[in-house]
Amino acid sequence: MKLALTLISLLFFTSAIAETFSSNPKFPCQPPHHSSYPFCNLSLSTAERAQSLVSLLTLPEKIGQLSNTAASIPRLGIPPYEWWSESLHGLADNGPGVSFNGSISAATSFPQVIVSAAAFNRTLWRGIGAAVAVEGRAMYNGGQAGLTYWAPNINVFRDPRWGRGQETPGEDPKVVSEYGVEFVRGFQEVKKTKKVLNNRFGDDNSDDVGDDDGKLMLSACCKHFTAYDLEKWGNFTRYDFNAVVTEQDMEDTYQPPFESCIRDGKASCLMCSYNAVNGVPACARQDLLQKARVEWGFKGYITSDCDAVATIFEYQGYTNSAEEAVADAIKAGVDINCGTYMVRHTQSAIDKGKVGEEQIDRALLNLFAVQLRLGLFDGNPREGRYAKLGSNDICSSSHRELAVEAARQGIVLLKNDHKLLPLKKNHVSSLAIVGPMANNISNMGGTYTGKPCQRKTLFTELLEYVKKTSYASGCSDVACDSAAGFGEAVAIAKGADFVIVVAGLDLTQETEDKDRVSLSLPGKQRDLVTSVAAVTKKPVILVLTGGGPVDVTFAKTDPRIGSIIWIGYPGETGGQALAEILFGDFNPGGRLPMTWYPQSFTEVAMSDMHMRADSSRGYPGRTYRFYTGPQVYKFGTGLSYTNFDYKILSAPTRLGLSELIPQSSHKKVLLQNGEEQLRYLQLDDLEDNSCESLRFNVRFSVSNTGEMDGSHVLMLYSRMPQVLSGVPEKQLIGFERVHVRSNEMVEAEFVIDPCKHLSVANDVGKRVIPLGVHDLVLGDLQHSLSLEF
Repeated sequence: MKLALTLISLLFFTSAIAETFSSNPKFPCQPPHHSSYPFCNLSLSTAERAQSLVSLLTLPEKIGQLSNTAASIPRLGIPPYEWWSESLHGLADNGPGVSFNGSISAATSFPQVIVSAAAFNRTLWRGIGAAVAVEGRAMYNGGQAGLTYWAPNINVFRDPRWGRGQETPGEDPKVVSEYGVEFVRGFQEVKKTKKVLNNRFGDDNSDDVGDDDGKLMLSACCKHFTAYDLEKWGNFTRYDFNAVVTEQDMEDTYQPPFESCIRDGKASCLMCSYNAVNGVPACARQDLLQKARVEWGFKGYITSDCDAVATIFEYQGYTNSAEEAVADAIKAGVDINCGTYMVRHTQSAIDKGKVGEEQIDRALLNLFAVQLRLGLFDGNPREGRYAKLGSNDICSSSHRELAVEAARQGIVLLKNDHKLLPLKKNHVSSLAIVGPMANNISNMGGTYTGKPCQRKTLFTELLEYVKKTSYASGCSDVACDSAAGFGEAVAIAKGADFVIVVAGLDLTQETEDKDRVSLSLPGKQRDLVTSVAAVTKKPVILVLTGGGPVDVTFAKTDPRIGSIIWIGYPGETGGQALAEILFGDFNPGGRLPMTWYPQSFTEVAMSDMHMRADSSRGYPGRTYRFYTGPQVYKFGTGLSYTNFDYKILSAPTRLGLSELIPQSSHKKVLLQNGEEQLRYLQLDDLEDNSCESLRFNVRFSVSNTGEMDGSHVLMLYSRMPQVLSGVPEKQLIGFERVHVRSNEMVEAEFVIDPCKHLSVANDVGKRVIPLGVHDLVLGDLQHSLSLEF
């Protein structure tokens, strides 16, 4: 009974905060008693204010700040603060910082990241980040969220079985990097008040204020640093896994998204991961964490993943005590621990001489600096830049439209034999939709989904187009262990003009802490698809859900299955987007951001972190850049209802690189390489800023030769000369989404920086530019460019 009363009291307290925040908010620097401290003085710099605050704290008060739930400091008028809020593709209550138990009970649920990534649209990505930020600030004003969010997930989708691959922008380091930059900038950058209130986030964001003296609208966190992409496979778990990574793979696969997120995105938070990297826990890798600060210019705070400081000792046995684990993490550069491990063990670590108070001070300076940049110490938030944001700015019509546009652009058409799609509304008198996900919205958002503004299923949205639409689940759930429901599904399929079967994955098959062991459809789903396809009047339309690739070779080659559409986890507006595509109100243009492997790939050890293929041990490599085995669908696959043709209008055929290195150093470079003729140039040998002089443009035209307007993703690849080991099969060097009307043409242009786009890491992790003929590939076009020294 006493426990029940305590819980009721806690619920009442939480509700009371939400209801009274706007009338009586608690904030630091509140007059009349707590506003005269130097850290409240807006005329001082952020560094000066942070230093002032740290200098006023006792050691116990300092230690109380080293948890995601930072303790209050009553004598200074500083309330408690919750660092852990989630915003992967909309505000989510996975962490304690966001609550929907108040006047705000929902937030816009955008498609899962892997779906938005399939749009290959930078403007869209930034728009989503900006829209989520508006809702985050509005919920903060309502007392139901914090200002520091732990997204985006920018790990590369290395293995198709990974349960969290759905949270990432896919397998290509360039795409992952650019998504991270756009989302973070949209999320963090201070917006002009007028624009915030107008909520025009599908537009160009060029009138954002930008850095604004380091001010932040919200704080974004790039995670999980680094080489993290395994949950639970075989005898390995994410808590004890040691990722053995070569210098070559680290440089050109695992690290680029994080470097970009910091250098170009200006992320204010970095999260270190559970796993070890080459024998040392990621949160104890001082070399990697300091590289982010010193070389990449990181200005922000570093948090551990939740209890990742504890795992250093408790799971990985890297240290001999809890105190040593805390000391190693703090000395490596971790500023805050998600969890209570630092709060519980830091005092003892100091007493035993494992870590010094000055190192605690460094961590607090980083933490308070971010809070200051967010305006937490600038007085009453009701009078601040974002004071007018409230419940009307959440679940707004403009955010809903942005969510449906993201789903439209991210859905991928994989097969469309004999132009089965689009369906003609006037020619369809009846529809049948089959499958356990067809009328179930609960898992359509994927991981880290909050409380959506609306809950309409695929079946419900199809009823808007065809009133005579029938539904049968076929399987009781996605696991599909029984064929007991097949009879009903077959029966409705026989009587319908067209039949849609929804198959694939949900969060019971792939999620955080759960990797897949198979790439096939779960349970008896394949039998359901083929049983229905055997009785339909016309070929079946197969709709696939889930973030990870599925081996649907049987459907790809079966003429009874006319079309295949991947919708992933399309979010709260996914049903509308799918219906619009099925009936031709929107022309699909999404492209797969990951390779779809056959079931045989499960013979490859998930724990093998090597990207490059190795024929000597029968290892096929990973991702389109290095994989040499069979594929179900290639990276970048995506069809349209119309046809597009390309022409290259201008591109150089030769590029001289000799001017990049002083003439006096030419012979030295040759001698260093021990060769009479150079095969590649090391970027370290080049003169400062010389790369900028090498940039060139590739200009081309895109013609829509079909009968339907459509958007199209242009993907420019390079194939390098094989002058050193580990050169990719090909690599993406440019992408752009363009809209082209029927029978019209548009021109587009890529700016190519050879140092970035035509380079590769060598076997010791140094960037080099291979000399010789590089092929630039755009669709079926190929252009040869000779790099000469």
